[in-house]
Amino acid sequence: MNKAITDGVVLMPPPFADGLAVWSAGDGTPGSETYATTGNGVFVPADQEFAGCLELLKTQTVTKLRYMGETTLLPGCYLRISTRVKAVSGDLPGVRIAGWAGGAGGVHVGGLTEYGPTVQLTSYGEVVEISAIVGSGQRIGVDMVWPNVIYGHFGLDLTGGNGSVVRIDDFVIEDVTNVFIRDMMGVVDVHDYGAKGDGITDDSAAFEAADANANGREVLVSAGVYYLGNHVTIENQIRFEGTVTMPADKRFVFQKNFDYPTYVDAFGDEELAFKKAFQALLNFSDHESLDLCGRRIAVSAPIDMQAAEGSKTVFAIRRVIRNGQFQPVDGPAWDPTVVTTTESYSAADPLHLTNVANIGQIAVGSLVTGAGVGREIYVRAVDTASNSVTLSQELYGAAASQTYTFTRFKYLLDFSGFDDLAQFIIDDVEFLCDGTASGIMLAKEGLTFQLWEDLVEPRGIEPLTSSLRTTRSPI
Repeated sequence: MNKAITDGVVLMPPPFADGLAVWSAGDGTPGSETYATTGNGVFVPADQEFAGCLELLKTQTVTKLRYMGETTLLPGCYLRISTRVKAVSGDLPGVRIAGWAGGAGGVHVGGLTEYGPTVQLTSYGEVVEISAIVGSGQRIGVDMVWPNVIYGHFGLDLTGGNGSVVRIDDFVIEDVTNVFIRDMMGVVDVHDYGAKGDGITDDSAAFEAADANANGREVLVSAGVYYLGNHVTIENQIRFEGTVTMPADKRFVFQKNFDYPTYVDAFGDEELAFKKAFQALLNFSDHESLDLCGRRIAVSAPIDMQAAEGSKTVFAIRRVIRNGQFQPVDGPAWDPTVVTTTESYSAADPLHLTNVANIGQIAVGSLVTGAGVGREIYVRAVDTASNSVTLSQELYGAAASQTYTFTRFKYLLDFSGFDDLAQFIIDDVEFLCDGTASGIMLAKEGLTFQLWEDLVEPRGIEPLTSSLRTTRSPI
């Protein structure tokens, strides 16, 4: 794309033949002295190599030449500024393309590199071309990276000793965006909106800016590791060549392609991708389901679903996880936690054990075993302040004081951190526990937690039926 053609942006400064009143000896800002009045510059109408040129006498450590017109800079566009020069007499100087970065209201945008590489002139009469590229993104080949800059005053610097005389040809400013953008019509690259991709700089604002300017085009996250320190929502399609990192409590929401494979592309890690996708599912109203797209997720340790969301302990809006598999990766993370300790029990308070030794080691959801304990009794709550444990059901004939064993099994998906989780559905998801892990630990409370599954004969040929199972937590 060429903005001079598509948007009518004027890039080329006028030739020196049109007069030197628009060529500043300073930064190019309004009111700066021009070479029409300094006496250090003169227009040469004819030269052996140049049809018309500016002859400049170097009188300062850095002698500046800037066009006073404002050359527009747009996000995602890259300009090459070039000219030809030759030394006529005096010390041989260094020459470099340079500019002044302007922001809204004519304010200088500081902290940027405002010159290109220096070319040292080595002989008199030799014509040397110098050039530099300016643009909003930190890309290979860009000499002046200017994010959040609206316009520039461009020209050159003469460096080195004073007294040299240099002739300068007319400047050429051209749009070279096509060198950096593979498909400018269909893609908006976050690099072009200031993203660094160094894994350290917070690129959240750059992602949001790229998305805001996409207007239906695809947002491209090109190669790199991007740190996002804040919540980011992308309204357009997004594609990842690089990956992102972000704090556990920050959300990354995709409005157009909200699915598990996109999160895998974003985070480069299957488990983390699922956690971040689940976090977005519970915090974004436009999506009621997360499609795993048939992917098998290898799980190295139990996934604490409440910790993955991070902020809610109660949720009662329909949400669905569908179409995939979970499989544990064998390892010690799946070994049950077993605690054996002594407690007191009273039939007058049948749902509590008191005077619990080592209470800090007992986990909510643990299976309770011991004399007088029924087949399925679990720990509903642990109160370390009062050294008491709340049970899911009463005991029968338990001694006033005896030893109990608490076994906390490990689950692929553990919802026990939620106090109340309702209208939650897991649809067409297979849990390949492999004798290594348990499948699902439900929340403490919550109606209509539904598991939809297809029941298939052992031969795997003819599906028999479908069933809806409404379940409650054993704790």
